[in-house]
Order: sequence, then structure tokens, then C-alpha cells
Amino acid sequence: MGGRVFEAFYDVVRRIPAGKTATYGQVARLAGMPRCARLVGYAMAGCRDASVPCHRVVDRFGGTKAAFDIHGPGAQRALLEAEGVRFRPDGTVDLERCRWEPEGQGGPADVR
Repeated sequence: MGGRVFEAFYDVVRRIPAGKTATYGQVARLAGMPRCARLVGYAMAGCRDASVPCHRVVDRFGGTKAAFDIHGPGAQRALLEAEGVRFRPDGTVDLERCRWEPEGQGGPADVR
């Protein structure tokens, strides 16, 4: 199951521009699999393709995940901050400012 399904997720993630983030659920929905957010997490955690900016995918609250910290604690946050992604005082991504909204899609309420 993983190969083609994961590739659909990777294709979506490759479209997320630097300085923006998307949630696992948003990626699943944009890939045509709206109830597969958890599967997106597995795909991102297991991805070794440098062309897929997995660090730009966060949880629905804007939280980063330790699975991306293969280069050390806080690696996902550091990568995002280097791209200009803003974080809230609680350590989560400011999704109001940094959520990716692809053209032709609805606003933030539609892409969670």
C-alpha cells in the first residue's frame, strides 16, 4: 500500500513553498485521502527523499515531531525557522500566518 499512496503524499508536500507549512490532515485531503492523516505521518517519518520537504508538515495544532529530529533535538523547528516560519510562545507553528493555502482551495477552515 505504501508506495503509490506515499508518493501521492510526497507530491503534495513537494508543492509546499519555503516559509509555509501544512498539516497532516491537509496533506491527506489534498492527496484525495481525507481520512488518512496518520498515514501521512508514517510517510513523512519514513521518507528519505531529499526532494520532499517533510519538515514543512506539522500536526493540526502546529506541533513539530521528534521523528524529524534525526540530526538532533529541535531540527524540524530549526529548519522551519530558517525558512521564516513563525512559532508561538508555546512552541507551535503559527498556522494563522504560516499555513499553506494552495490556489483554488478554500481558506484555513477547509484545509485542516
